[in-house]
Order: sequence, then C-alpha cells, then structure tokens
Amino acid sequence: MSTAFQSSAASLTVRGLVCGPARGPTRVAPAAPQTLGLTKSNNILVRGLTSLNSQMFHIVINGCDNVKLQGVRVSASTQSPNTDGIHVQLSSGVTIIDTQIKTGDDCVSIGPGSTNLWIENVACGPGHGISIGSLAKDLEEEGVQNVTAKTVTFARTQNGVRIKSWARTSNGFVKNVVFQHIGMVNVQNPIVIDQNYCPGRENCPGQVSGVKVSDVIYEDIHGTSASEVAVKFACSSTNPCSGIKIQDVKLSYRNRAPQSLCTNAGGMASGFVMPASYL
Repeated sequence: MSTAFQSSAASLTVRGLVCGPARGPTRVAPAAPQTLGLTKSNNILVRGLTSLNSQMFHIVINGCDNVKLQGVRVSASTQSPNTDGIHVQLSSGVTIIDTQIKTGDDCVSIGPGSTNLWIENVACGPGHGISIGSLAKDLEEEGVQNVTAKTVTFARTQNGVRIKSWARTSNGFVKNVVFQHIGMVNVQNPIVIDQNYCPGRENCPGQVSGVKVSDVIYEDIHGTSASEVAVKFACSSTNPCSGIKIQDVKLSYRNRAPQSLCTNAGGMASGFVMPASYL
C-alpha cells in the first residue's frame, strides 16, 4: 500500500497499515510527502504501522493532544536526509512505545511546544538519534518540557540523546527532561547538548542561543562510543545550562574511558560516571 495520510480529527485509530513510496508520477503527493500527518487531532491511536522510504518525515504530530504510537516500524536509507522517523511539535500527551526506527535523520525529533512526551522501548539505528530541536529557529518559540525517554537502544547512530538549538536569540526553553535506561552501541555522539547547532557550518547565525536548558537527567546510560568524546555539553554563554544531573553513566571508547567536554553547564554527577563529569 502506498499512501500519504493526513488527519485532523477528534478521535482516530489506525492499525496495521504498511505505507511505502508512491510509484509513478501520477501517484506522487507533493503537498504531503510524509507517510502520516496528524494535525490538530485528539485521542489518536496508531498501532502496527510500517512506513517505508517516506519522501520526507515519516510521521508528523502537529498541534495534537493524547496521541499514542505503538508497534510502529520505520525504515529508510541512511543516505536519506530529512526522513525523521517521528516528529512531534506543538503537542501534548504523546506516547511512543514498542517502536523500531531505521532512517537517515532523527529517529524521533521533538520540536517547539512539545509537552508531556513519553518514549519507551524504542530501538533507533541507523539514524541521528532522539533530538530535542532544533530550537531557536524563531524569536517567539514555545518551550519543550516534561519529556521522558527510557529503555531506548541506539545502534550505530550519529547521535544518542541530543538537545540542539541554533545560536540566535529566542525565548524558547527546554526543561524537565529524563533520559533513562539507555543503551549505546557504537554511537558517534552518545550524549549531546549543542547550542551552536549549524549543520554543514554554512550560513550560521553567529550569535548566542537564547534557549534556556534546565533540569535534564541522564541516568543509567551505558555502552560504546564511536568517538573519543562521548559526552558534550556546549551550552549558551548567556543562558547556561543548569540542573544537569548525571547518574550511573558508563560509556567506553575502544575499551578505554572516553572524554567529556563541558562549556557553560552546571549540575551534579552521582554514582559511577565514565567519562568523568566536569559539571
């Protein structure tokens, strides 16, 4: 079945669809390149959906309340940019569980205005990990808060758990985030806060991020890093990260301790932590 599905509804259940790329010029839908788009919808259940090789984002949740995705499978080439598995923005009460995502961009991307988001039992890889952001695209931007990602495995991804914002003025924020029970298998950048985000390093704003990042917990994260720097906190100089907590983190690089880099971030570490924390 090849389809691009858009919904705006008070209640909807989608079960067992297999959606793939349109074949032939008469079946391409330029206005709706994602597999499934949910906009201004409430009380949505999507179960057993498989999305193959979407033209752009596979599943988009925009302006919705009480959405549950369960047993979803996403697959796209590692060389397919902007094919985020699941993108959430301006939505509350979204749950993503028992899901497998293989793609060329973020497995889950969390945009402005996302609140009360729960992610559990998700396998990500290949892909760019779970990302909050990118933020600070606009001056007036809603914040991201109350996000939990637990029991997640990242395998050979570019990133693991990431918060990213452009280096420009914004009234956005990120707070009350928990990354817990996370497994990393040969991940390039396992733990990242990047407030100088600028892919390709072209046309970068060259300012300072106004996004305030606070109260982020990293607990029980273990596995292997594909680079020597396994933890990188590059926070805003005008709005330093605060309330960062690292507990029981054990990451290795080629059977030895990796490095951590910390700029403009404050918090605490407890339990066994490797690489050593400089909070």
